[in-house]
Amino acid sequence: MSGVLLADRYMSPMTDADLDEVALVEREAYEFPWSRGNFEDSLRNGYFGVCMRHVTGTLIGYCVLMPVVDEMHLLNLCVAPPAQRNGAGLALLREAARIARGKGLAGLLLEVRPSNVRAVKLYERFGFMTIGRRKNYYPARHRGREDALVMRFMFPAEGAYGAR
Repeated sequence: MSGVLLADRYMSPMTDADLDEVALVEREAYEFPWSRGNFEDSLRNGYFGVCMRHVTGTLIGYCVLMPVVDEMHLLNLCVAPPAQRNGAGLALLREAARIARGKGLAGLLLEVRPSNVRAVKLYERFGFMTIGRRKNYYPARHRGREDALVMRFMFPAEGAYGAR
């Protein structure tokens, strides 16, 4: 994955040099953000990190992917709040799918908060199906917990009608 140009933005592999900025965007976007150490551990363990940047160099968004047996687990997908609602999330999903398919994997798996309605709708629009629920998966306000929806996207068989 070398820098893939998308009009005014491009994708590139996440490196240690990106992590301060990634952690900053994470804190701006989420009430319960990953720490910088979570991102460091992901890269150190061989997971795939992808950064999307504007041609000016500004970080627009990122995702972290972990191969598991025959599918890719989308661990984190985030778009900086000022860049939301402009197709960046969809572009990151397409890049995640491209990477997974390139590794010969059968599809993508993720967890998402049911309260994150915009994310759920994005994943459904992409073709993800809800396959389960993890009880008390996420931290929530007032020391509470929130369930996670488990969603999966399977790649169509090669040559299948409507294959991407």
